[in-house]
Amino acid sequence: MSQFERIVLGSEELFLKAGIKSVTMDDIARHLGMSKKTIYQFFKDKSELVTALVKKKLKDDEDRINEIVSTAANVMEEMINMMKCSEEIFSRINPIVIHDLQKFHPDAWKEFQNFKNKFVTEKMEQLLNKGINQGYIRPQIDVKIIARMHVNMMEMGFNPAIFPVAEFNIWKVQQQFLEHFNYGICTLKGYKLLNQYKNIIEE
Repeated sequence: MSQFERIVLGSEELFLKAGIKSVTMDDIARHLGMSKKTIYQFFKDKSELVTALVKKKLKDDEDRINEIVSTAANVMEEMINMMKCSEEIFSRINPIVIHDLQKFHPDAWKEFQNFKNKFVTEKMEQLLNKGINQGYIRPQIDVKIIARMHVNMMEMGFNPAIFPVAEFNIWKVQQQFLEHFNYGICTLKGYKLLNQYKNIIEE
């Protein structure tokens, strides 16, 4: 592993625990057992480090989504696997990280917004169109509207003004959103297959 990767991954560990704002470059250097001077050889400041980390995580997520899409037997399996993938991602995200990104690191937040508005929305549109063709998703839905609604709804789940961290588990919020979305777009054929994948025994 290169020094660059070590710094990025080491900073991620700290950010996920404590949020971004409260972690200093000194904390990162101490955590990695290296000098701050070494870190500054790769990153001019914390914002540049945060942006590099966000780019890396988004690339990882893009690769995972592409893998899910390429290996699933049908759209319902894609949706279930997306839920599993999302659970892994959301279960380790500290909501403070999202807040800190928005407030203190506009370049990194812009990377996240671009990813969400382009790649994720485009993949969702493709999934919905494929599902309509396979007969699992209702043909009456407007794909462009529903794709954007879904992607932005997930972001809303991170908003502490709507879902205070003291009251809500971040993954349970996302899980409810996903279930509501999945069952809302299905045809009867899709509904039955979705239940099969979820190991629900139909009465």
